[in-house]
Amino acid sequence: MPTDLPFRKPLRAALRAALATLLLAAVTPTLVAPAPARAGLLDNVLSGGDEAALGAQEHPKILAQFGGAVKDARLQGYIDQLGRKLAATTALAREPWTFTVLDSDVVNAFALPGGYVYLTRGLLALAKDEAEVAGVLSHEIGHVTAHHSAQRQTRQTIAGLLAAGVGLVFGNDTLAQLAGLGGTAMVASYSREQELEADQLGVETLRRTGYDPFAMATFLETLRRDSQYEGLRAGNKGGDGFDFLASHPATEERVRRAADLARAIPPGGARPRDPYLAAVDGMIYGDSPENGYVRGRTFAHPQLGIAFTVPQGYALLNGADQVVAKGQNGTAMAFDGGSAAGVSDPASFLTGVWGKTATLSNLQRLTIGGMAAATATTRGESDGTSADIRLVAIRAPDGKMYRFTFLAPAGSLARFDNDFQAAANSFHRMTAEEAARYRPRRVQVTAVQPGDSVAGLVRRMPQEPYAEELFRIINDLPPGTALQPGQRVKVIVGE
Repeated sequence: MPTDLPFRKPLRAALRAALATLLLAAVTPTLVAPAPARAGLLDNVLSGGDEAALGAQEHPKILAQFGGAVKDARLQGYIDQLGRKLAATTALAREPWTFTVLDSDVVNAFALPGGYVYLTRGLLALAKDEAEVAGVLSHEIGHVTAHHSAQRQTRQTIAGLLAAGVGLVFGNDTLAQLAGLGGTAMVASYSREQELEADQLGVETLRRTGYDPFAMATFLETLRRDSQYEGLRAGNKGGDGFDFLASHPATEERVRRAADLARAIPPGGARPRDPYLAAVDGMIYGDSPENGYVRGRTFAHPQLGIAFTVPQGYALLNGADQVVAKGQNGTAMAFDGGSAAGVSDPASFLTGVWGKTATLSNLQRLTIGGMAAATATTRGESDGTSADIRLVAIRAPDGKMYRFTFLAPAGSLARFDNDFQAAANSFHRMTAEEAARYRPRRVQVTAVQPGDSVAGLVRRMPQEPYAEELFRIINDLPPGTALQPGQRVKVIVGE
């Protein structure tokens, strides 16, 4: 969550879209990104000019949703150079291309019409070498050259296309975060045939540029293992967690197909590691300081000086605009903050600004963490599906207004309200000592010394849950694989 956000739309305007998606997802206890909305899609392909215009129009929105572009010029320059090298071998070699590393720890990559290709920090941390990064870029380039995105978009904006799934109580991207939890809310999904075609085009691009064509298959396998790891972290042992792209998951079928495509090509091809390791050495891993930190069940933003903790059973995700959490039994919450529109009293803000068009009940004035606050309840309904909603507004000493929105299936507020109020009451101003404990974690590339073991290197990562599993995934070290002196590996260091 950034350090300052304007509040956008009132409550009522976006509740309908929010409730349908949120409550339909309530039956799923794990965090799974549903397929994006598809209403109103055109069957024809947009012209080249329309594709470029659409991509340029949506590019700033993608940056806003995913935390912006990284500020690491070395990393961004590396990906830009590699992407252009790959695109230069395609039929659209002379078209403008834009390659962006997004400042997000969510494992993701996607493309927009007009040659806009995106990778996240979270994805780059998983690669083994440059060929695997090239495989991801080549796959996304394949979507662009095959005009897959253009076939799946209308002449409306992508955000407009997904209007049924992008607004929540705040009228912005909270629903995309709640429903997708880091998924590609602004990117249309692809069909199975389009995915396989992009894989084929990507393998061919790897061959043309001299990379090992098996790199795509090996990275897809890493993504599958990372999905299992995230499921383990989320308490879903053996199941999927945050997957790589709701729009193109790393299925076993795609791993096999990518390997089959590579086998049809004469063996060989480069797997350079040094340029990749040099680019990611020192890269932020996990949350960036600008957006605050998620540590277990606690969200802390030292730059803003605020923190809160969600109850047991809730999984937090720090989005670009809001912090969201999904609980069990269909519960969810969202948190953000911004200008109070000149209203200093939280109760007046709640009734006259935020919930101006809603029917509010049980309005109460509170004190939370020594700060003035107010809370009220309401109910939203969409297509016969209802939810109970608790709203909490807190005025900080600097004049900002912070907001919690808690949602539960209709009729169940009393069951979950103690948890909701406990989360709101945990909101507090951080002390200097508390804020100093939060530092960004980073990828550190280190050379294995004689006598080093996996267990010894993992001890450098005490802050990571299931640290050995993570270490083996990011270094492509299956169980039983021994380390070799001089071998360079990635370790996650920091608080």
